[in-house]
Amino acid sequence: MKRVSIAALFILLTANLATHADAAEGCGAGLLEGKRITVEVEGDGPDVVLIPGLSSPRDVWVPTAERLKATHRLHLVEVRGFGGDAPGVNAEGPVLEPMMREIADYIDDCIVDQGRPAPAIIGHSLGGLTAMMIAARSPKEVGRLMVVDSLPFFGMLFGPTATVATVEPQAAAMQKMLAAKNTAEADERTLQIMSATDAGRAQVKAWTQAANAKVSAQLMYDDMTTDLRPELGTITAPFTMLYPLDASSMPAEMVDGLYKGAFAAAKTATLQRIDGSRHFIMLDQPEAFAKAVDAFLAN
Repeated sequence: MKRVSIAALFILLTANLATHADAAEGCGAGLLEGKRITVEVEGDGPDVVLIPGLSSPRDVWVPTAERLKATHRLHLVEVRGFGGDAPGVNAEGPVLEPMMREIADYIDDCIVDQGRPAPAIIGHSLGGLTAMMIAARSPKEVGRLMVVDSLPFFGMLFGPTATVATVEPQAAAMQKMLAAKNTAEADERTLQIMSATDAGRAQVKAWTQAANAKVSAQLMYDDMTTDLRPELGTITAPFTMLYPLDASSMPAEMVDGLYKGAFAAAKTATLQRIDGSRHFIMLDQPEAFAKAVDAFLAN
């Protein structure tokens, strides 16, 4: 066995201590800068990590944060390129996997390694998929999980026989089309799916106008070509899944069947439907959404 000198051991220990010290120094309140994300930390109490969806800034959570910051320590995540800032490394290559790992590392360094309990995570849309990935792959980093209108495989919207292989050509075409634009501004057809109100659609339009098209295009591709269904059974954290129903566009039986089938393998999941809403439940039904969040955090 190769012997290690005392001097070498001292150097290794010093390096490890410095690494942990650097991580702790970057874990205070205010705006924290990461490679692929930024995190706004505010409030005091049990930790809650909030992850917005595709082309959405952390402003999605403003009403939620205003209600919770007096009783909780909030970590408001934003993907670089979605809040009007420069996309940095998110402008090229796959984004979802490395972005997810960076959030998981942040939780480990700035919450769990600081001696605090694993946080509650709330994720909307793509943020919900990201939260499920963390819960499945880094279970010690998640105390409880709320997913707001996200499927474990986007391709389910194309039919029950869809696979990553059959969806990939369409995902690639959509990525190329969006990446060629100046912004990720949603068109009118998409906005109709996003919110049931004029005010909600205007808000989503403004958020997507500010988002970087290349980052949105890449994350849309990553989302469409990720199938997390085989990993749902590994999620051990209590799991609340909120999904919307707009009865004017789709029968309740069809909507219920879609989500129940999608999350059948999630052993700890409880599904909750919010009626009178489209994709942005927090915009269409703010009172029902707030009540659901409060119940989720109280359990």
